[in-house]
Amino acid sequence: MDDGLMISRSDLILRLAEPDDSNVLFDLIKGLAEYEKLSHAVTGNALDLKEHLFGSPKYVEAILAEYAGQAVGFALFFYNYSTFLTKPGIYLEDLFVLPEYRRQGIGKALLSKLAQIAVERNCGRLEWSVLQWNESAQAFYRSMGAAILDDWRICRVTQEAMQELANKG
Repeated sequence: MDDGLMISRSDLILRLAEPDDSNVLFDLIKGLAEYEKLSHAVTGNALDLKEHLFGSPKYVEAILAEYAGQAVGFALFFYNYSTFLTKPGIYLEDLFVLPEYRRQGIGKALLSKLAQIAVERNCGRLEWSVLQWNESAQAFYRSMGAAILDDWRICRVTQEAMQELANKG
């Protein structure tokens, strides 16, 4: 924070997002995209996010971090599945803390809360991706006990290529 004061854990509120949080959550998502220099890739909107968080089916969940009544970070996640473990897992799609609130323990608190949820729900894994250039995030994740898997690569098929793939069947 600008004043150099540390945030007290008792002043930090972590809670599951509610329908009224959709706009502020989408604003944080745009902040994440800006940080990752990917603002041009944000084509979604808060209304669709709200439907995916709280509609039927429900595709994702989110934890919101609040300090002094302001949303300062979030973790957005959903279930995946391990066939080897025959257990569900949680995939962390995004973890973000506003730049002025970093190094205050908020990211650690969000990740810890998500691990608690994974344990409570009897999940076998908690997984996420990290950008190769983001060395500070990699160091943070390692300090939290995460292993970064060098042998795996993300495969992605989007829009036009996805339609072409669907038509090959």
